[in-house]
Order: sequence, then structure tokens, then C-alpha cells
Amino acid sequence: MLVDSPPEQRAEPAPAPPTRRAIRSFGLLVSVLILLLVAVASIAVGAKELSLEQVWHGLFESSGTYGDVVVDERLARTILGLLAGAALGLAGAVLQALTRNPLADPGLLGINAGASAAVVTAITYFGVTSLSGYVWFAFFGAAAVGALVWFLGGSRGATPVRLALAGTAISAALYGYLQAVMIMDSAALGKMRFWTVGSLSSATDSTISQVLPFLIVGTVLALFLARPLNAMAMGDDTAKALGANLNRTRALSMLAATVLCGAATAACGPIVFVGLMVPHVVRSFTGPDLRWILPYATILSPVLLLGADVLGRIVARPSELQVGIVTAILGGPVFILLVRRRRAAQL
Repeated sequence: MLVDSPPEQRAEPAPAPPTRRAIRSFGLLVSVLILLLVAVASIAVGAKELSLEQVWHGLFESSGTYGDVVVDERLARTILGLLAGAALGLAGAVLQALTRNPLADPGLLGINAGASAAVVTAITYFGVTSLSGYVWFAFFGAAAVGALVWFLGGSRGATPVRLALAGTAISAALYGYLQAVMIMDSAALGKMRFWTVGSLSSATDSTISQVLPFLIVGTVLALFLARPLNAMAMGDDTAKALGANLNRTRALSMLAATVLCGAATAACGPIVFVGLMVPHVVRSFTGPDLRWILPYATILSPVLLLGADVLGRIVARPSELQVGIVTAILGGPVFILLVRRRRAAQL
């Protein structure tokens, strides 16, 4: 008796590997979760030790000791840290794309120096003593320097090299002026000492409300520039062939970086390395596509800033170490490592 042979079994196709886009999207989701955890830690941890139960009551009871500490101090500085960190990271990513220098930061174009010079001028010659007064002087100082760098860099004929050289020259001159005024006026030195370090501890609802409109405008503008900046990264000739308007893109990039960095510096003081480190690290796993670099930098830069702020509160209890000092301590070795890796890759 003949027995029918079993039907030939077909091998099931192997599952398709996840696409690069899916991996990036998943990484973005993980980054958001990390940011939420760091934000919670920023509210729960401080120079004054509170239990989680006390923190919880403080969030929903605006009056009383816990409410004063949690809502008036920690919640406000956490929100400011989220906004300022995102602004610095976005500004750094835009400037690195604009200057085609992966080690550029907002200080490269003199924006921090302009804000600092404006604040010391306000203190010394106009008698401004409140943080709300510093905000406006610092912002307009940053904006004025941004416009001056654009003009000296050639305006419509600006190139990345010209912009970087103009920014470096103006920064040197303004920091010389800053030091001269502070040496001659001891009162200005005392008032400026805290602001120039960079801190989130003076965050208030008023400060946040003053800088929030500028941060929203700068963020929307920076994200809008992802595609034209991608085209410019391939060279001016290729960008023109792809339809990119070079002069408009450079002008809008300068405007976005100035608004973002100026508002963040006005509220917190000049905080270094956030705008340099995060976009550079992000680029190592997203690639050069700014459509991914900008969102990642927007999310992960506040992680660094708030994490450094929490660390500064822990290591110096019952006092605290200002966030600008912590980022400088962390950023120095990282910057050296990045430079060494870049040099090794070029050999």
C-alpha cells in the first residue's frame, strides 16, 4: 500500500530586523521616560531632606512648610531647568550645524558674553538689582551681540568660518570689558558673582513667564530649520541645488540660537557645556540627520542640566553647589575626551 508523502513544509521567513527609524523612535520614547524620572528626582531631592510623603503633600498643599519648599522652590527650578536645558541643547545643535563644527557651543558666537556684559552694565550703571531686571538686559544683550556677529560675519554673505571668527573676537572684547567693570566696582562684583556662575536656585514663576514666550518661538523656529540645515550640511552648492535658501537659513539659525540661548542665559546665567556635549553625543547614535538630533537634544539636554542640579544639591548639603559649576566639572573631561576621539578619527 502506497503512503502519501507528507506535504513539503515551507520555512517561515525570518522576522524583519527593526528599521533605523523604529530604533530612533523607541530611543526617543526612552529619553522621555528618563527625563520624567530626572524631573521627579529634581522635585523630590534637595538640600533640605524631605520624605516622599512630605513631597507629595507639598505638591498639593500650597500653604505650609512643605508647600513653600516643594512648590515655590523645587517645582519652579525644575520647570526652569526643563526649559533652559532644552533651549541650550537646541541652540547648540543649531550652531553646530550652522558652523559645521561638531564642537561648537552657544558661547562660540558671543551670545553668553553679550548677556553677561549687559547684566554687569545694568548693575553698575543703571542700579538694577532684581532678577526680573537682569532677564531683560541679558536677553537684549544676547540679541545685540547676535545681530553684531551676523553683520561682522558678512550678513548675506556670511560663512561658518566668518561667523565663528566674529563671535570669538566679540567674546574676547566683551569678557575684557566685563572683568574691567567688575574689578573697578566691588559692588558689581558681589552682585554678579552669583549670576555669572549659572544657577537654577533663583527660579520664580515671574522669571519663567518672562522667558517662556521667547523659548517657545525659538524652539519652533529651530525645529523648522532641520531640513534646510540638513541640506546645507552637504555643502553650499548641493544645498542650492536642493532648493535651500542659504542666506535665509543662516539668518534664521542665528535668530533661533540667539533667542534660545539669550532667554536661557537671562534666566539662569551663562551655563557652559550643555549646548556642546548633548548635541555632540546625540549625533553619535542618531547620525547627522537634524530631524532626529534636534528632538533628542531637546529632551536629553534638560536631563543633563537637571541631573547636574540634583547632584549639586546632594554633594554640598546642607548648602548646594550651583549647577553651572557642576556642568563645568562634568563637561571639562567630557570635552577633552570628545576632542581626543575626533583627532583619533581623523588620523
